[in-house]
Amino acid sequence: MAAQLILGLSILVTLHELGHYLAARAFGIKVEKFYLFFDAWKVKLFSFKKGDTEYGVGWLPLGGYVKIAGMIDESMDKEQMAQPPQPWEFRSKPAWQRLIVMIAGVTMNVILGIAIYSYALLNYKKEYLPNDELKNGIVTYSLGKEIGLQDGDKIIEIDGKPFERFEDLLSTRIMFGATLTVERSGRTHFIEVPDNFYRRYYNSGGFSFIGYGELKYHINAITPGENAEKAGLLPGDTILSINGKKIEDFDYLKKIITENRNRQVTLSVNRQNKLLSFTVPVNEKGMIGFAYRPAFVKNPDYRLQPYTVFSAVKFGTNDAFESLVSNAKGLRKIFTGEEKASESIQGPIGIATIYGGTWDWQRFWTITGLLSMVLAFMNILPIPALDGGHVIFLLVETVTRRKLSDKFMERSQIVGMVILLALMVFAFGNDIWKHIIN
Repeated sequence: MAAQLILGLSILVTLHELGHYLAARAFGIKVEKFYLFFDAWKVKLFSFKKGDTEYGVGWLPLGGYVKIAGMIDESMDKEQMAQPPQPWEFRSKPAWQRLIVMIAGVTMNVILGIAIYSYALLNYKKEYLPNDELKNGIVTYSLGKEIGLQDGDKIIEIDGKPFERFEDLLSTRIMFGATLTVERSGRTHFIEVPDNFYRRYYNSGGFSFIGYGELKYHINAITPGENAEKAGLLPGDTILSINGKKIEDFDYLKKIITENRNRQVTLSVNRQNKLLSFTVPVNEKGMIGFAYRPAFVKNPDYRLQPYTVFSAVKFGTNDAFESLVSNAKGLRKIFTGEEKASESIQGPIGIATIYGGTWDWQRFWTITGLLSMVLAFMNILPIPALDGGHVIFLLVETVTRRKLSDKFMERSQIVGMVILLALMVFAFGNDIWKHIIN
């Protein structure tokens, strides 16, 4: 977990700061320091100087920074700011150049996020199911039925717009509320997805809404000596039905087994294309002794579409910006009180937990791509000390044609740093508390 967290942060922070660095140098602004992680109290792991810039790695892995000459930032270098402005300093440049320097870091994170999302589609997912391939319509599970969807429905538009991939129906743009245009028995219906639907969807494990085929369970592992092994079940078996009934959603197997404590369940299983049946006793804890994962069994008539470089970039861009929008919606729900900050905000410990303890490159890049868009979104918030705060001040200066005083900028920087430190303390404390109670 720690290695993945540090590698992910190193990539994100380095590229973000590189954006500021390149923009500053492009306008002839001197960059005094370029650091990955913070060299708090001037303690650093190593550094070297090339030209006018000192490059190094600090000891505190909570971000990084570039120290741009003539700019009021977290270094609070009042001695430099007390000197007459020099032509190579940030404060001597036109407002539009300073604005580009400030948004360059966020821009770099957006570009990185799009690149990672596109790479993941092309290299890992490789193909997708076109929505127009679902000639028999969708298969509807419990959550889908609750909002009015039915088996065989053909969903043709999301919020009045056509879409190409089936998986777009399982995206956050749906989970935060949407209007689905549905064709059913020759008639058009409009199904409303409530804006709090994401809670139930993610709590269900993501397999209780809709699918493109029957929902099955693949057995990953068998616990030695337990009833599943005694009955003859093997890893690799696929469970097709339980007690003669088809699987309705992600929790269906757990529900049926729990309801049959100290009794038996009958599982219909596919093993290497052979249909088998097993009667398995359920113990007093409501368990039979195996690990499983849900999966859709695709209709063999459905043809998958391979991702090309062009389509991967197109869909990767859509997915990246969708993650950014969903973060904005989530933040709004925190501020309006619809969601608890303690349940929604993750600090470094929480992020490390998301990466997981097993190194999986697909998972690593997926999470890192998401974090790149989150970092872009958080940095552009109008909080002093963040890029967004500087952008707001520069826009004010551009409109009023009056430069804000150094004293005002210094005080704003202090306020912003206090806010960020408070958020950091909250995030760390929240992570530790969650770890303790879990």
